[in-house]
Amino acid sequence: MMTIAAVTEFLGWASVINISILLLSTICLLTMRTTIPRIHAKLFSLEEQDLRRAYFQYLTQYKIITIVLNIVPYIALKIMA
Repeated sequence: MMTIAAVTEFLGWASVINISILLLSTICLLTMRTTIPRIHAKLFSLEEQDLRRAYFQYLTQYKIITIVLNIVPYIALKIMA
């Protein structure tokens, strides 16, 4: 059985990793704004406008999942301890 301290530490590191992935994805999409959609459009036979919408949706959903599944439980456990 894991202790509250171990679970808190796990959620803290999981939050750091997920926020890093989110930041890296955002930076890549912003800096390669025209290159990435062009490559994906050719690979998957999609419109670039649809891909831009999909990228935004991906970033939004990833952020919400990170907050709900990592950050909020981490804060709750910190308050409990």
